[in-house]
Amino acid sequence: MAKKVAGTLKLQVPAGKANPSPPVGPALGQRGINIMEFCKAFNARTQEMEPGAPCPTIITYYVDKSFTMDIKTPPASYLLKKAAKLKSAANKPGRETVGSVSVKQVREIAELKMKDLNANDVDGAMQIILGSARSMGIEVKG
Repeated sequence: MAKKVAGTLKLQVPAGKANPSPPVGPALGQRGINIMEFCKAFNARTQEMEPGAPCPTIITYYVDKSFTMDIKTPPASYLLKKAAKLKSAANKPGRETVGSVSVKQVREIAELKMKDLNANDVDGAMQIILGSARSMGIEVKG
């Protein structure tokens, strides 16, 4: 018999740095999920990623207090800011340019994000990433 789903929870947790302190602990605790079990499992699954990269995580928890988690790739905005070596995006995107990335960097980001994007091929994924770059005031060169 399949487990009965009690609900889902979306969190954005830094890779390899899940701990019981807020916001992770209280969000899991009020739903009856074992906090330490989640932290150990999350940190083990994200140890290959860049430490501290934000990882959107969807946690499905069940009536019997067990859970499963789906860890996504870091957001495109984080990857674009890192590639352009920026602290923040433009205050007035479209009117000001705060940095630039190469087409090669956009392709690398698109290939990394491919499994989480709604695109049929890498070229389609690149178009999605280019749109994110434009909305952040990042210019694409080359």
